[in-house]
Amino acid sequence: MGTIVAVCTSEKKGTRKVDVGEGFLRENFGLEGDAHGGNWHRQVSLLALESIKKMQDMGLDVKPGDFAENLTTEGIDLVNLPIGTKLKIGEQALGEVTQIGKECHTRCAIYYQAGDCVMPKEGIFIRVLNEGSVKVGNQIEVVPE
Repeated sequence: MGTIVAVCTSEKKGTRKVDVGEGFLRENFGLEGDAHGGNWHRQVSLLALESIKKMQDMGLDVKPGDFAENLTTEGIDLVNLPIGTKLKIGEQALGEVTQIGKECHTRCAIYYQAGDCVMPKEGIFIRVLNEGSVKVGNQIEVVPE
């Protein structure tokens, strides 16, 4: 089990996101108000705070949202969750892992600063199966099969 430490949105794709503290995960869409929402397999992106800390340890001044993730988590091993894993987020929302990592077609500013970026290797994507609100402090947990 883990904790949501940031809920982040952006109006445009390819930009850093801003921690807005709370939001609504809409079924078959994603996080309301975010540019990545839509009826596709990468509706919501998640990245662990532990991954962000790796970049901070390399000397980068980065925080949740800087890797364009929607939900920043702590205490859950995201990158080792199999595709198809169901995640309960907050009281009602349910997501399904659809992708681990992603290919970066263009190098972001973080890559140029550090020579590396954690999102392509350690970020995951889910689609929203059941909607519900999400806010900082909510629990996120793997739903047993």
